Amino acid sequence: MTAAFWCVFIVGIMPYIVVGIAKADKRYDNRTPRDWLATREGAKKRAHAAHLNSFEAFPFFLAGVIIAHLTEAPVHSVNAIAIAFVLVRIAYVWCYVGNHASMRSLIWLVGFGLTVALFIVSGLHAGLK
Repeated sequence: MTAAFWCVFIVGIMPYIVVGIAKADKRYDNRTPRDWLATREGAKKRAHAAHLNSFEAFPFFLAGVIIAHLTEAPVHSVNAIAIAFVLVRIAYVWCYVGNHASMRSLIWLVGFGLTVALFIVSGLHAGLK
């Protein structure tokens, strides 16, 4: 299994790890978790938003990695982009929870660009210049 596929696994479980930040509270109510999360404020609320954004980012990244493998794009390039994406997503969550809005937006853009890069590497390798 390539490093990029391991990155897909990491990015796939990231939303569940991030929501743990939002739910880390002695008063957490598991009977109605969505209602409880909707009442959070500050870092807990931002962690929940980062959790939702992690789900939003996952499908595009997943498609990029799969397509890169299907087109037999250079594995070292795909792995490097995927690892960079994971690191950027970790930084994104840190910025979101820490309320660094401008930096968060910039980091989100970098992550989006990395996902686009997976498709570009695939297209270049497949001869779709």
